[in-house]
Amino acid sequence: MYTHYTHIHTYIHIHTHTYIHTPKGFPVVAGAQHLLNSTLGHSSAAPPGEDHTTPGPASRSAPPGSGCRGPAPGVGSRRRRGARRRSRRSQSRGRRSRSRVTLRDRAGLRPPPPPAGKLGGETAEMVEDGGEEEAEGESGEMPAAAAAPPAQRCNGFLPGKEAEDGGRAAPTRLSRRRLAVLAVFSCYSLVNAFQWIQYSILSNVFAGFYGVSFTQIDWLSMVYMVAYVPLILPATWLLDTRGLRLTALLGAGLNGLGAWLKCASLAPGRYPLTLAAQAVCAVAQVFILGLPSRIASVWFGPTEVSTACAVAVLGNQLGTAIGFLLPPVLVPNTPNDINLMAHNISIMFYGTAIVSTLLFFLTGVVFEEKPKYPPSHSQAVLQTMPPEDYSYKQSIINLFKNIPFVLLLISYGIMTGAFYSVSTLLNQMIVTHYEGEEVNAGRIGLTLVVAGMVGSIICGLWLDYTKTYKQTTLIVYILSFIGLLVFTFTLDLGYLIVVFVTGGVLGFFMTGYLPLGFEFAVEITYPESEGTSSGLLNASAQIFGIVFTLVQGKLTTDYSPRAGNLFLCAWIFVGIILTGN
Repeated sequence: MYTHYTHIHTYIHIHTHTYIHTPKGFPVVAGAQHLLNSTLGHSSAAPPGEDHTTPGPASRSAPPGSGCRGPAPGVGSRRRRGARRRSRRSQSRGRRSRSRVTLRDRAGLRPPPPPAGKLGGETAEMVEDGGEEEAEGESGEMPAAAAAPPAQRCNGFLPGKEAEDGGRAAPTRLSRRRLAVLAVFSCYSLVNAFQWIQYSILSNVFAGFYGVSFTQIDWLSMVYMVAYVPLILPATWLLDTRGLRLTALLGAGLNGLGAWLKCASLAPGRYPLTLAAQAVCAVAQVFILGLPSRIASVWFGPTEVSTACAVAVLGNQLGTAIGFLLPPVLVPNTPNDINLMAHNISIMFYGTAIVSTLLFFLTGVVFEEKPKYPPSHSQAVLQTMPPEDYSYKQSIINLFKNIPFVLLLISYGIMTGAFYSVSTLLNQMIVTHYEGEEVNAGRIGLTLVVAGMVGSIICGLWLDYTKTYKQTTLIVYILSFIGLLVFTFTLDLGYLIVVFVTGGVLGFFMTGYLPLGFEFAVEITYPESEGTSSGLLNASAQIFGIVFTLVQGKLTTDYSPRAGNLFLCAWIFVGIILTGN
């Protein structure tokens, strides 16, 4: 290899290869022309019949006497390049017409091609303006890789990637109906709770009317707990397999049926009939207590769930509050006039039956299985799960393998069972120290529950804001323990106003714990069904409630209310230890 310098031009000579002059004035070997043309945007193909070894006219860009050989980029060369460009444009237009989006594509089977200026458009322009002969190959046809249509996409994702990567989230939207669903449920839950406590707050009145013992009157409350334990699993299965609407209708319907049966027990000696009617209401309760968390999660958004659950539980608490307040006012103790007592009881029973029937029809009108659009991304995911993927038996097994849930199951049962026991025996505790104060006993119960309703709302709002489930639950548990201790040691001081205050403090924390337990359970058991976890929590509460009511009632009758309350304090302390773990 050797190099010549002539004026300002550089020449490279390899063996017998001929020099070709470029527009830039740099001669290169003919074999390297393709690389340079690719850079400058020119074709490397020589015109047919042209021989580079034949001297051509001198280049207009070369100075005279340069001695350059090869074709100069003259007029004929520009014409040939223009013809080739027109041919390429014609072929490109043909391909674009063949790949034009059809009406079927626009219907959704394949997304339209990206507009010009986007990545796809830029690529198409590059092929059109640049090395199109290379893309087509020597035969003039598109290569298989380039001719193959793009993979069909669904919702913007390649087939098989939606399940793997989650796909595009389903649209979420809050339904206006959710407020009506929550209101109707809260109302018939209220009536059911009212029917639970209406006997216990008048234990001395009903014991005299039916001619039975206090323990038998206590069983009118405990039948709610007894019925719940064996029926909760079938009721939860029904909720998970048949849905929210059917479960709600069963709860509202049985609630009304039990209320009408009580109207047939308005005579002394009909205690078995009123017990049977109360048992029907107890069965209705099974289809009610597991719904708050399900309604909240299915109908409400992620920032509303805890508050909605608290409001749903609040309806039940409000029923207990009205059950404490209204019966002593409607049915005063008239032991010397049984007929007047029966008349007063009939007003309470018939009024309850009418309201229950109205709420049953409202449930049928308002309740739907679920909103049209899921309220949250987690619900959108759960609603797309195939039904065959859900196993009720496996869900129960998974829950009992979940150690934090098992600890919550016991601690929730202790706290709620203690609340049931205090509510059932409140009349006996107050009347023991304040004889003839049945009405004030009801008012103290009202104070306890109303304060608890406020506590439930505040705790629900706090959870929505902080999401500190375990910490909040533990703090409320400790404060409930302190509240029960204070209530126990101030009950016999002889000042009803003190009992009102301590009862309110106790209710604020003890009743405020109820929605916390539900939401904590849903949090630590996701994606298991809310109905299953809530049902197990309530079953635990009923079992502890039965045991606590029987033992505390016995201690209260044989010893004093203080002995019974200290028994509950010891168990709540155990619950604190379990919650802390």
